Amino acid sequence: MSSGGTHPKMSDPYATIGYALKLAQQALRTRLDSGLREIGLTTPQYAVLTYLREEAGASNAALARRAFVTPQTMQAILVALERAGFISRTPHPEHGRVQRTELTTKGRDVLESASGIVASAEARLRAASAPLDPQTVAAVLARFAEALR
Repeated sequence: MSSGGTHPKMSDPYATIGYALKLAQQALRTRLDSGLREIGLTTPQYAVLTYLREEAGASNAALARRAFVTPQTMQAILVALERAGFISRTPHPEHGRVQRTELTTKGRDVLESASGIVASAEARLRAASAPLDPQTVAAVLARFAEALR
């Protein structure tokens, strides 16, 4: 952006960082959705299981933020994961209405399978980032996100 609040004229709106980011995000989501579907998961469900592995008992709000969904959508995700036997939900010992959510053995097993699918996609991204260092690419993408907040 130039000074004075004017925007440079873009001759090709598809030759922008934003458009390239959206293409990459959509391609990643499509690949993950396709692979995870084969083992009975969605990408947001995988995000929830991964976060619960690190933060057992995480709140619905924290899970929703981590999976990029609304709290209402998170509730539906948790119901589906519980029905599938991947998580258990029990009343919090000190806060009666709060549910404590944890992975089950079946949840850990499906997460292990899912992690291989996600690792494969990540390996493709790392290979495609050459000759740049993948950590540098990730750092730049994180800076993009921060710049837009």
